[in-house]
Formats: sequence, C-alpha cells, structure tokens
Amino acid sequence: MTTKSSARTGRALAAAAAAGAVLLTAACGPDEPEAASLTTLTVMAPLLETQAPDPEGELQTAVEELIGKDLDITWVPNAEYGDKTTVTLASDQLPHVMVVQGKTPAFVQSAEAGAFWDLTDKLGDYPNLTANPAADQRSGVPIDTETIQLNASVNGTVYGVFRLRDAMRTAVVLRKDWLDALGLDAPTTTDELYEVAKAFSEQDPDGNGQDDTYGIVVPKWPGSYGTSAPYDVIETWFGAPNAWGEVDGELVPGFATEEFFEANAYVKKMVDEGIVNPDYATLDSGTWNDPFVQGKGGIIIDVSSRAGVLMGLFKEQDPEGYGDYVTMEGNLVGPDGDRHSYPTPGFNGFLAIPKSSVPTEEMLAEVLTVLDTMSSEEGQILLNNGIEGRNFEVVDGFARGLDEEDPEIELLNADIRAFAQLGTNTNGYQAYTALPAGDPELELWNHRQEIHTRDSETVVANPTLPLVSPTQVERGATLDQIVADARIKYYAGQLDEAGFRAEVQRWFDEGGDEIVTEMNELYAGLG
Repeated sequence: MTTKSSARTGRALAAAAAAGAVLLTAACGPDEPEAASLTTLTVMAPLLETQAPDPEGELQTAVEELIGKDLDITWVPNAEYGDKTTVTLASDQLPHVMVVQGKTPAFVQSAEAGAFWDLTDKLGDYPNLTANPAADQRSGVPIDTETIQLNASVNGTVYGVFRLRDAMRTAVVLRKDWLDALGLDAPTTTDELYEVAKAFSEQDPDGNGQDDTYGIVVPKWPGSYGTSAPYDVIETWFGAPNAWGEVDGELVPGFATEEFFEANAYVKKMVDEGIVNPDYATLDSGTWNDPFVQGKGGIIIDVSSRAGVLMGLFKEQDPEGYGDYVTMEGNLVGPDGDRHSYPTPGFNGFLAIPKSSVPTEEMLAEVLTVLDTMSSEEGQILLNNGIEGRNFEVVDGFARGLDEEDPEIELLNADIRAFAQLGTNTNGYQAYTALPAGDPELELWNHRQEIHTRDSETVVANPTLPLVSPTQVERGATLDQIVADARIKYYAGQLDEAGFRAEVQRWFDEGGDEIVTEMNELYAGLG
C-alpha cells in the first residue's frame, strides 16, 4: 500500500506520465502505444454532505486497500457540480474518472467529439460492470440492467458506467389514520383515488369538526414536462406514454395523445372541487411533507421512500403510535382497467473516463478494473454500508448501525454517504439495506417491496431515454416548459381545454416537429 506522503509524489508522477503518454503515443504511432501504470486514481465527484471525506480517513483508506491504488478525489458541492462539470469539460485538466450527472449538451458534445472512451464493447470484459437482466440481490425487485444501460447511453453508444438506482419507486402515500377513521381502504384505481381524496376533503377525517383538510398535496414542480411530477404519473396511469411512446408506428410525445388530456381533465376536476391543496402552483417542494404531517392533506404521489421519511417525522411526534399514521399503495389501475406503472430511468448519471487523462488502452483497463472491484459485492458493501464490525453489523440480512453517536462513527457514516456517489452497482445492488428501526418500519418496507415487485411487471418505458436529438438538446427544455406551464394554467382556469390544446400545438410549431422527426430517425438507428 502506498503511503500518503508518497501518494503526493505518485500523483505528480502519474500526472506527468498521463501528459507524456499523449505525446509518446503520437510519436510511436497507433501500433505502438506507450503503456502507463496508475498509482493514483484522480476522481471528480459531487458532494452532498457538509464536509468532504478526509483523504486519510478510515473509509478512504479501506477503499484504497481494496482497489490497490491511492485516490485523489476532488469533491464538489452538489449545488455547484453542474457548473464545475461544464468548466472542467472545457479545460485540459480532466481527472481519470468523472461523475457525470446527466446527458447535458456540454457532455454530449464532448463525448461525440471523442473526449471520452466509448465503453460499449469494453464493459463485457468486467463482470461487475456488465449489465445483465438480474434481480436486486437484497430486495428481490426485478431490474433490467441491459435496458438501463441503453437508457444511459447516447444514441446507443455507452460513454460511462451507469450508477444504478431503483427502477420502480412510484407510490401513493396516504394518512392511514384518516383511512381508518373513515372506514376506507387504500385506493387501487384512479377512480378510488378520487373517492378517497374527496372523502379526505369533505368528511372531516381528523375529527376536529372543521372543514380544513384536502385530499392530495402537490408542490410547485421544479421540473418541466416528463420529469416525474405527480401529473406525469397520473397521465401514465391513464394510458398516456411516459413522456414519449410509440403510437401507430411513430414515436410521439405523451401530450400528443387523448389519454394525456383525459388525465389532466381528471386532475382539473379535483383542483376545481378543492380536493388538491389550493397552493399547488406555489408550494415549495422542500416543504412537501409539512401539510401531510400537520394534518392538512392526506395523500402524496411520489417515490415510496417518502413514506419512510414521513413515518420518521410522525415517530418524533408519537414514539409509541407512529405506525398508525402512514401507509402506501403503488401504481394505480387506470380507467381502461389496466395498470400502467411509472418507472424511473433506472440510473442517476454515470462514471465517464476522459481520453486526455487516460490515453491508452492499458490505462483504461486499469481504471475499469478499479471500477469493477468497487462494484463487486465487497466493494458495494464498503461504499454503501461501511466497515462491518466497525460501524455496522448484519442482522437478518440487514445492516444495523453500531455506536452511531460516537463522533468517529458519525464521521465514518458521513464519509460513506459521500462515497456512495462513486458506487455504480451496475451488476445489481449487492450491499445491505439498513435495518428498519422498528416493526412499523419493517412492515412498511416489506409492503414497499411487494408493490414494487408487482409494478415491475407493468412498466411503461420511455423509449427515448437513450436518444439525444440535436433540437431537443438545443431547445427541448424551453419547449417542454410550454406544456408544463399550460398544464398549470389549465388547472387554474386560465386556459380552457381549447387553449390548452393550442399551447400543446405551439410546442410542435416552434420546434417540436423537428424533435419528433429527429427522435424517430435516431430510434430507427438503435435497431
């Protein structure tokens, strides 16, 4: 193991070797690449914690021992990461490995210009980086990593090792105590959702004798159309495509279908009847939990992990009876009698490898070997759980925290949360899930896994996730905002249905037609 003092020298030598390799490769010609060995791996990654991990801390030391190399990590605050990525891409100082959070125009342009390694035909040589249809080895929820890898590609070309995330997360989170008070069951269809939400609004579910509750809590959504808003989810339940879909042999956006307008008429009806919170257009998404916990609203359509967060908030208020407040259902059956389940893309960015800092096939193999080791079962446990016997122990297949109030353990756990950003889990999640704190949490967790396993069989995929249309890159965000804004104006009564449809047509007229053409051409090319 290289010492930290020698690591600084190693980093300098590695940097010099990397810079020199470019010149040597050019001098020797394409048939005689000059190999270089990495002693230190440089990485750029986002930081979601308040403090960056100590380079000499327990966790980084353990990771370095596992991979057999020193790490020189540039941690960038997450709020600044997008700007830092753009600046870094434009510079000549790229790390060996770079976390890329999305297919931004700057990254796509750089990748297609040859700045990053094409990994499409290389990852198959590394078992822990190979995407194969598999099951999450801890939860049993099916995942299709081949599709996820395609989703993370740029028009079918893989420029990074994707960071796996739960492919199914959609849930309807409900006030269980309100359901019990009114003698209702959790809704399983969109019709039942309306009835439950209406009852929560009109039948005094908290028993205080006042007309001060509503059914569904929706915040001002920070994204535009097709960004997992509750509205997008409901549209999919009604049978509209998930952002995009194939209709009569052609890819079209979801808002080109009648199901889209039927779903929004359903939402508007609930808005008009006071079933949705009146500040749906302005409620800060950061305070989304508050109306639910404060007894003002009883339903949230979001990811299932929110149910656990809400249960934790009720536990602070009622440590004994907190299990009585929260329950959940998954994707609902739509008006056509079928369940159309809204998935996630299955990934959250990827780890890309620049050619300027990793100029040879030999160096690329070294980097991929490191990433392969980090995605092994041992590596996943280290990055996601930590050091067994030090900060956690295994109980019934779960990870139970140890000595969490010890300052050293608190620091170790913070470092683990940071290092999780470097985990890819491309071969399926193999680390341990945190042990639910009590029986109510365990019951909620088991129910969550059951509904996600069921919903994984009726996924409505977005076939355009791998596609990067030039016009979409250039103008898509602005155009999609037309639809998102029109949707809110329609709910508010500022647009009637004809006006809503006219705004959707404006999307096509102002560039959407070009996007549709390009998407279909690119889609045909994937085959």
